[in-house]
Amino acid sequence: MLKLDSALVFVTAAEAGSISEAARRLQIAKSVASERLADLERSLGATLMHRTTRRLSLTEDGAAFLARARRIVREVEDASAELSERRGELVGPLRISAPVSFGSLHVGPALYAFLKAHPRIDLSLELDDRFVGAGDGFDAIIRHGPIVDSSLTVKRLAPSKRLLAAAPDYIEQKGTPRKLADLERHFGIIYSHRGAADWRFRQSGRWVSVRPGQMLRVNNGVVMRDAAIAGLGVALLPSFLIYQALAAKTLTTIDVGADAESATVFVAYPSGRRVSAKVLALIKHLRAAFGAPPYWDGAR
Repeated sequence: MLKLDSALVFVTAAEAGSISEAARRLQIAKSVASERLADLERSLGATLMHRTTRRLSLTEDGAAFLARARRIVREVEDASAELSERRGELVGPLRISAPVSFGSLHVGPALYAFLKAHPRIDLSLELDDRFVGAGDGFDAIIRHGPIVDSSLTVKRLAPSKRLLAAAPDYIEQKGTPRKLADLERHFGIIYSHRGAADWRFRQSGRWVSVRPGQMLRVNNGVVMRDAAIAGLGVALLPSFLIYQALAAKTLTTIDVGADAESATVFVAYPSGRRVSAKVLALIKHLRAAFGAPPYWDGAR
């Protein structure tokens, strides 16, 4: 007979890529997770996973079984949550993915009040700048920028402006860029995950790309902000990262006569199943916590 606990370990291990990580997410010992997985394979009479010291991969039988096992686990979770929702409660697991910088600065603090209001939610917040999809097992995915995945339903959370900024000391030493062409003679602090090092601006109804003459490439927005505050160069950063530095005057904005390409903070959830009341409550709470306009723009 198929045991739900064993199926849950299998689905979690397949999504996490390791039994150790599955055990951590489920808050059980690794030995317990391994035994439950072995018990599932014995009951099915099939090997579902290849295990090595370095990696875990699905067998052909495991890949075939995963979709059904995932549906079974999600249906049970949804049924349990629906019963609680009928009683006016939000309970059970809620797994969220968010970008590192935005997640630590804004999502995390916003969640404290949410959890106080709904103490029976078992929340897991994972901060990662890589793209995650519906198959990664998250109930809600928050991203700064577009989410292109037909298996996800995408909702807007908040606008996000990008601003050119530099430290007053840097401006004093290197001069203030007055037009787009001036940026080519400055040192740029670039977000490496955006691919090309070009900065995009809207000028006279068309998009113009600019590339600084020298560059520091960083894959974390907070480090970029701190590098700019240290006077290393000019950075094009979201206002949610630098609004406090602008207020403290450790950074100053630069006007080159053109608007930088903006972005949006989105939240997404899997389209293939009923959206839970927990996710809907989370979206409503985050929108209220961020505000309209968001507090990081209202401060300016």
